Parts: sequence; C-alpha cells; structure tokens
Amino acid sequence: MRSKNPAGAHRPLRRRAAASATAASLGLLVALGGGLASPAAAADTATLSGIVLGVGANETQRTVSWYSSADTAQKIQLAPTARLTGGEFPGDAATFDALGAANIATSGGYNRHATITGLQENTAYSYRVGSDGNWSTTYAFKTQDFEGAYDFLFLGDPQIGSSGNVAGDQAGWQDTLDVATKANPNAELLVSGGDQVETANTESQWNAFLAPDQLRQYPWAATIGNHDVGGKAYEQHFSTPNTDRSGSYYSNGNPASNTSGGDYWYIYKDVLFIDLNSNSYATTQGGGGDEAHTKYVSDVIEQHGSEAKWKVLVYHHSIYSPASHAKDSDNKKRRVDFPTTFSKLGVDLVLQGHDHSYSRSYLVKNGEKADKNEQPGAADVYPGPGGVLYVTANSASGSKYYDITAPDSSGTSGAGNGADPLNPKNYWYNSVQNQEHVRSYVKVQVRNDKLVVENLRSGTCAAPNSEVEQGMSCSNTASGQPVGSVVDKVSVHPYQGDGQSLQVTVPNPAPGEFGWTIDGYNGLVDLGTAKERDGDHFTATGKINPILVSDTRRTLSPWSVSADVSDFKDAAKTFSGSYLGWTPYLLDAGAGAKAGASVASGYDDQGKGLSVSRGLGSADQGHARGKAKLGADLDLKIPDSVQKGGYRATLTITALSS
Repeated sequence: MRSKNPAGAHRPLRRRAAASATAASLGLLVALGGGLASPAAAADTATLSGIVLGVGANETQRTVSWYSSADTAQKIQLAPTARLTGGEFPGDAATFDALGAANIATSGGYNRHATITGLQENTAYSYRVGSDGNWSTTYAFKTQDFEGAYDFLFLGDPQIGSSGNVAGDQAGWQDTLDVATKANPNAELLVSGGDQVETANTESQWNAFLAPDQLRQYPWAATIGNHDVGGKAYEQHFSTPNTDRSGSYYSNGNPASNTSGGDYWYIYKDVLFIDLNSNSYATTQGGGGDEAHTKYVSDVIEQHGSEAKWKVLVYHHSIYSPASHAKDSDNKKRRVDFPTTFSKLGVDLVLQGHDHSYSRSYLVKNGEKADKNEQPGAADVYPGPGGVLYVTANSASGSKYYDITAPDSSGTSGAGNGADPLNPKNYWYNSVQNQEHVRSYVKVQVRNDKLVVENLRSGTCAAPNSEVEQGMSCSNTASGQPVGSVVDKVSVHPYQGDGQSLQVTVPNPAPGEFGWTIDGYNGLVDLGTAKERDGDHFTATGKINPILVSDTRRTLSPWSVSADVSDFKDAAKTFSGSYLGWTPYLLDAGAGAKAGASVASGYDDQGKGLSVSRGLGSADQGHARGKAKLGADLDLKIPDSVQKGGYRATLTITALSS
C-alpha cells in the first residue's frame, strides 16, 4: 500500500497564471488502519541444504532458495505458525511449486527456488521446503504492518574465507547477525553490500555464509560483489525479484557463461530499492557497462518511482570510499558515470561495499559537493534538489579490513581524490570516514519525514575478529567503544518543495516588495492515523505549516493568499480532496491581514471543500506595511468506504498581489 504521488515525488512545480503571483506546495499525509495447495509430490530422499529466505517483489512476498541432491519436484509449504499443531502443518497449508536446474559441476546437485505470495501483515509464518515425506527443518519469519515506518539493516562484505580461516570468518559473521538482530528484532530486511564469499564457486564458503539461522528468518536482499561474480553459485543460491538478466547486465555480455549478473528492483513499504551488478562497468568487457545501469535505473524510476516515497540504490563497488579502492580506475569511472543521473532522478540514498571500511559522504549533487558549507559529521542533512547520500559499509564478518588512504591533488569533484577543505585528512566527498578494525553494520530507519542512517559496532578488538586475531592492529577499546555503540549517525531530511518534493525557498523580500515563505522548516504535514466516527466515516485533523507574509510596498496594494488540494492518493487508491476543510486564522497580525473564511469538509455539506481554491488570508488596498503570519486548522472527514492506506496529497499555496 503505497502513495502513488507522494509528497516526496519530484514533479514540476505547479504555477498559476496571475499578475504578480507566486505558488508552492505543502505535503499532506494521512493513514487508514486496517493459496491453494498443489498436488502432493511423491516422497524422495533428496538432501536439502543452503536454505535462504529472500526478499520478494513487495512486502506481501518472500522468495526461498535451496540446494537439492536430487532432481525431484519440490515446493515450499507455508502456514501461519499459530495453525501448526505439535509442529505439524495443517492439511490445507499453502504450497508453492519450485523451479530450478542442475548446478555447475563444482557446486554439484541442483538448485531450487520458489516465491511465496499473498502474505498477510502482522502474522508469524512457518515454512519448510522439499516434498511430501522429505521435508526440511521448519523455519519461521514474521510480517509486520504493511504501512508506515520500518528499519532495515545493511551488511557489508562478509567475504567468508578472505582471512584464510573460514571457521573464524563464519564466527564473526554469525556474531554480527546475532548482535544486529538482537538489538533490532523488528528489522524487516537484511540488505547485502556484496561479496558474500571469497571465492565464487567454493561451496564450503557458501555453507559457512548461509549457516546463520537469521538468513532463514529475515529476508536477504542479495547483491553481487566482485568475489561473487566469477561463477554461477551466486545465481544458484539467490532468487531475486524483477531481475533483468539480459547480456547488458553481465560483465562479459553473456548470461550463459560461468558468471553471475543481472539488475533487479523491488518495493518494500514505500522504499523503491534498485540493485545493480556494478561488476559490469565498461562496454569493453562485453556488457552494457555503466550506461546500461543508468538507463535501467532511469527506466525503473520512471515506471515505478511514483509508487514509493523513497529511492534507495544498492551496488557493491563504492564510488565514494576512503580506503584501498578509493583510487581504483574502475571506481573513478563509476564516479563520473553515476552521480549526475542519480541526482537527476531524485535518489535519496546509495548503499555500497567493496572497500571494507566505513564512510558517509557529504550530500553529492552531479558529482560535486552539493553544499560547500555542509560540515563534517553533521547530524542532520537537507539534500535539496539533487543531493544524494552515499554510504560505504565496513566488514560485517571481520574477514578483511582496508586501512584509510590519504587524499591526493587530483581534484575535489568528479573523479578526483583531493582533500576536503574542511577536513584535509578526508577525501573531498566524505563527511565521515572510519576504520577501527572492528566489525560493524548499518541500520537505516525509514520514517515518513526522514531516513536515519546509523553505523553500529557489532564487535570489538576481541574474537571473533579474524584479521585482528591474525595480527592486525586494532584501535577499538571495549570500554570506550563497546558492542552496540554508534560510529556515526545522520538524519536525511528530504527536500519538500513541489518539483523537488514539498519544500519551497523564497528569499527575504527586498525593501518595497511583497513576498511570502513557509515559516520555518517545511516538513511533511502528517495528519496521523484517521479515527472512525459514528460508524460511517473517518476523521483526522492537523495544521498547515504557517505562511509568513511580508509587504513593504509603498503602493499599499491589496494581496491575497489562497490554496487548493489535490486528491489524496496511495498507489491506485484515491479519495477526493473535497473531503478536506479548514479554518484559517492569524498567528501574527500585520500587513492589513484578514483571515479567510472557514471551509467545511465536503463530507459535511456535499461541497467541494479545498478541492477548489479557497482564501487563507488577504489585505485590502491601503493596508499598513509589515508582516503577518497565517495559519489554518485542517479538518479531514472521509467515508469509511475508503480503503486502508497511507495517503498523500499536495496543498498548493498561491499568492496574488497587484
């Protein structure tokens, strides 16, 4: 259930033709609360292994992938956990038939995968894979509300086997997942930064990576790293939704080769995720290169961007990282090829791995620092139109760390690796860089009005920490920087102006001018969750962000400020803006201001409410010069026939003066 035209969408600013008129918009949000079994297959004795829960196309789906020692018909069996009796599934449990094929010779056996559909919110489910008479162990996951806020965890480069000690790497990986899910039991996704293993087709490393039960309890959104790409095991182990495996998204242009590839996307609770195979970056390799990826991102956002409030990209090769790979020629190429497109498309956040160190970029627009005055380590950032935050995750397993490297004189934009003028030890693009040789993970809180990105320690210098155990230094202290402590935290507040979301910037009026602006930060106007009244309708209330009017003109000419609202929308669901009414008032009198008339909700009087232009405030000819602050109480009443959802609308403010 998603807002199809959210307040955060990037659309042209609505303007009205009128003498000396200015217009802008406020965003409004209101929320409303509220399979057949396949024929049984013959029993078999296949050994089932490598079971992993994956992300689906949306919150109502999950994928499950596994290995089988025999080429037999298999499926997923699913039921609400509450319906299991003595661990036994009910006779009418849902089943989902699996697809698959033979694995490559070095992997052996066969791969299977199926998609679970039709999940209900706030439900604990149990599932198992296999066939009648030969089922796997039963595993469980839970869904949460399909609307509203949620958290997901981003995990960088487990790269099991990289240290040379598979068991040690597995122990660190297991410990990070234990720490992260214990601290965040209601996290809804585990998002990969790539490099699940050190060697693409070494199944002992895959077995160690897949050992933690969290990978059967939380959906894993896989990403292809450079250590995963050189074989088919990645594709054998993971089924991803909406995947395009055209030659353009393979490094060598050949999906039939012994390599993995493909780009994919999914929407989860108002976040559009797009995952890219960044191993394919140059057409000289045989694939479509970076140009194919930017076209893919553009096409997906054009087709589906209006279905989500946030846009998050994920790929392996960090273009704004602080360590050994910062100056790699391939990353410099991506650093030129990607940022302008991402800024143009209104991408909010880019998650990356590869460099085994942590960094948080400044807001980057078109390959340059968006705001030269943004300070290092700022706790809150405001992207404005085109500003994008790039985050690089450190190792989640402790199998490998890269030390931070020094800037050079190659420039402070584009492909350059020059120093930050505000912090010369850092690269120009990084607000925060960190490497302590301890494991960490990134938590992302998705909220209506912001994204909160937090890097958290999942270990200390102590074991399990493979690289440190083998002699690498460690600057962390368990007392000063314990497990769970924060390395870095930033809140990303989206631009709210219509055309670049719903914020508007109007300069202070020069002497002798008329002007207006939003008084303070133009945040989302959240009407909360509507309440049912009298058994036949819902109500919600709120206040607009105040409008500050300033008139210093010598002509003492009249002025007026009015507004109208669009329909409220959530994907294909909608209800009329006529159901919104208001009561204007003066917060601060001045400039001859008079409050506009109250307008009833169309639910009360079958009228048009604020779906047509209504006066917020005005002043007559000859009024005194000065300032006024206009406000209005909002009154939304809607029939209870409106479907559950998180609905958004645009309130367009228009000022007229002669």
